[in-house]
Amino acid sequence: QAKECNGVRVPIDTSKPNPNEVEFDNLYLDMNGIIHPCTHPEDKPAPKNEDEMMVAIFEYIDRIFNIDRRDCPDAKTDPSSPAPRAKMNQQRSRRFRASKEGMEAAEEKQKIRQEILAKGGFLPPEEVKERFDSNCITPGTEFMDNLAKCLRYYIADRLNSDPGWKNLTVILSDASAPGEGEHKIMDYIRRQRAQPNHDPNTHHCLCGADADLIMLGLATHEPNFTIIREEFKPNKPKPCALCNQMGHEVKDCQGLPREKQGKHDQFADTLPISEQEFIFIRLCVLREYLERELTMASLPFTFDFERSVDDWVFMCFFVGNDFLPHLPSLEIREGAIDRLVNIYKNVVHKTGGYLTESGFVNLQRVQMIMLAVGEVEDSIFKKRKDDDDNFKRRQKEKRKRLKRDQPSFIPGGQFSPQALGNRSSPQAICNPRQAAFEMRMHDRQNSTTPASPNTSLTPDGSPALGGGTKRKLEDSDSEPEPEDNIRLWETGWKQRYYKNKFDVDASDEKFRRKVVQSYVEGLCWVLRYYYQGCASWNWYYPFHYAPFASDFEGIADMPSDFEKGSKPFKPLEQLMGVFPAASGNFLPPTWRKLMTDPESSIIDFYPEDFAIDLNGKKYAWQGVALLPFVDERRLRAALEEVYPDLTPEESRRNSLGGDVLFVGKHHPLCDFIVEQYKAKSTEAVDIPPELCHGIQGKLSLNDNAVLPEQVVESPVPMLRDLTQNSAVSISFKDPQFAEDFVFKATVLPGAKKPAPVLKPGDWEKTNNDGRPWRPQLGFNRDRKPVHLDQSAFRTLGHTMPRDRGMPGMYPNAVPLGAYGSPYARPLMGGQQQIPKLLSNLRPQESWRGPTPLFQQTPQRTTGAAPLLAWNRMLPSPNQFQPAQYQGLGPMGYPQRPEDRMDRGRQVGKQGPPALGRCVLP
Repeated sequence: QAKECNGVRVPIDTSKPNPNEVEFDNLYLDMNGIIHPCTHPEDKPAPKNEDEMMVAIFEYIDRIFNIDRRDCPDAKTDPSSPAPRAKMNQQRSRRFRASKEGMEAAEEKQKIRQEILAKGGFLPPEEVKERFDSNCITPGTEFMDNLAKCLRYYIADRLNSDPGWKNLTVILSDASAPGEGEHKIMDYIRRQRAQPNHDPNTHHCLCGADADLIMLGLATHEPNFTIIREEFKPNKPKPCALCNQMGHEVKDCQGLPREKQGKHDQFADTLPISEQEFIFIRLCVLREYLERELTMASLPFTFDFERSVDDWVFMCFFVGNDFLPHLPSLEIREGAIDRLVNIYKNVVHKTGGYLTESGFVNLQRVQMIMLAVGEVEDSIFKKRKDDDDNFKRRQKEKRKRLKRDQPSFIPGGQFSPQALGNRSSPQAICNPRQAAFEMRMHDRQNSTTPASPNTSLTPDGSPALGGGTKRKLEDSDSEPEPEDNIRLWETGWKQRYYKNKFDVDASDEKFRRKVVQSYVEGLCWVLRYYYQGCASWNWYYPFHYAPFASDFEGIADMPSDFEKGSKPFKPLEQLMGVFPAASGNFLPPTWRKLMTDPESSIIDFYPEDFAIDLNGKKYAWQGVALLPFVDERRLRAALEEVYPDLTPEESRRNSLGGDVLFVGKHHPLCDFIVEQYKAKSTEAVDIPPELCHGIQGKLSLNDNAVLPEQVVESPVPMLRDLTQNSAVSISFKDPQFAEDFVFKATVLPGAKKPAPVLKPGDWEKTNNDGRPWRPQLGFNRDRKPVHLDQSAFRTLGHTMPRDRGMPGMYPNAVPLGAYGSPYARPLMGGQQQIPKLLSNLRPQESWRGPTPLFQQTPQRTTGAAPLLAWNRMLPSPNQFQPAQYQGLGPMGYPQRPEDRMDRGRQVGKQGPPALGRCVLP
């Protein structure tokens, strides 16, 4: 991370070697995993407007580049775009849910607010602000169009200013290019792998948070594939949305005045700040685990690990994916993947071969696996019921134990117990006699003999002579459970399931076969999507629920082909297919009217309310949203009448686009692209692979290109225009193949298997001697971390306060006194000021550009010379690189001269820690 010293931001020199001891070749950004965290960050206020959100996205991408690469020759950025119809059903469900839950949360918040104020509670004034509708993060909206413009500006700015981008080839596939972001990335990898000059040892790194990225990475069969994602830290504290205080949720808010935080309330409105950390998922390590798990001896055919990996990926589809509901008997939290693997290893001897090959399914062999699962379905349902009952019993006993152990009286006010490590210092006791009197009176009232729980009381408070009254439901130890009409653990479960979920009898063999055939088509479609690309843009699973595994009988002769030549929805058409009426403000007025007008021919597609079937679950978010499926023909017929109402700008947003390639002036391909614009050629030309790191494809002129010596206008008012641009962009198209071409799912010839990482002890579940597991820093597991000796800890003890005021659950938070920390305290009189470091500046390299514009403070000058690129190149007190001064220690913090002399004795010849950070005890 970039450091701040004496108010000066020290940028990171990304041209230096990667501190994680690995150099990546290709970096891929799935923008969905970047946009959403920027709209609702965990540890800082959400952006106030769209401009701040764009800058937050820029900074997030910078962090990924700073972690991942030194001189990565290829980077591909992919926001999600118009998706296949099978994916649109899930998008529709999510957006309808988000709209419904957002309105319900706002109504509940307003209701609780009125109740608290009516009781005399204290709440801060209600902020009048428009609720951010996350549904705008959908292709076709103005937000996504503005994001594409901002990403083009960001790429041009970085190619002009960042030394780490000197030889980078950047491919931007924005929301106008059809396809999901992660699948566009996989399609690019497949097509490049099929080229004769592709390097089989290319090291790929994909940034994204979706779990299916692991499956997609395995499906490439690339030996060096790494996924980088944010580390998930559950149960992060959030302030109450009503009173902005910590420690409770909105439903538990009582409207109490805020307590003073610290002696002078200096900690008010501050959250514990913890640096967001990232983790690497190395698929080569996962492949080592899978190889040990899937290896089978005495097979009637030759064992092929790569084919068994493909079968494992295919079997994982049964426990759920974005396109199909999971089978009722397979729950991933119940170990369904392990159960499938065990059944697979027992049955594969009889199948005569593997289940899949390069994305195509052998249904006869799959039928044997599914019927084997169907044989144990009844026992799975009964065990699930037993486990659920045992869990409820344990929870009930735990509640009783906690209620029994709860103290009968807890003093309040100034005598109330305080949590250990509380930041606020204890206050002086005021009027202790009055406080003690109130405590005695309160204790006396509570010490009177209580009536029996089943004894009714008269209006004056005395016990009634009649019989007792039944205890209220809220006093019960058990929680209300949703009614389960299926009862899968009882005989007749299949009949009840089909009657309740599909409204047909289980004896209706024709209907059951129709459901099974649709599900089998879905399995074939999903596997083809993962290994070959989208087989059909129009196919989708037309039911809300899955069949049973025991119903997969006779599937060997079911057809699994899909129509050819299908086309994706256009962006605005997709919005009409996935948006609820509450998000109609993102659509043109006449299109929006189709969602709300009672006379609309498609009004039934947009219900104001809809049922959610918990389907055996406990929470609404786990249930099934029972929304009507969109009829594509009816939708297109209704849109034909309103298409003429589109403005030219809306028509542009509704068109399908393509990829754009960017390079800087130092890139070998730059002059070739500039010559294409000078020649004004209208035909696409092949990329010379020797000029572009072996990348192949077609280039064609772009109407809205970024060109050298032309101003790149800033789409964000708070950022300056690029007046001295040297980057260039051009339209890019992946290598094309025949429609029936099959991409082989195998390791390419010449690929080198990575060195084994796992050791014999890693196969044991208790290989850490009971100690908490800690992640490895970097890619070198034999690295010895830098060690601080006792003298270093004594120095820290003198310079840092012992009561750091940081909660124990945030050990990675910035320590007190650190640069840029909200907890930084002013230096005392006896403490030494950190020396100025500007005197140690080294001369800048001739080609090094300025600090990126979005990291500079905007300056509005009148009558002064404009801030051009050539005068920004001059050394200034506010611009220097980490390598341009010598006063930094191994952690990037300034050192005193005597500390630099002793550094060799403390750390020997070892290098800096892998992540450039030391977590102090």
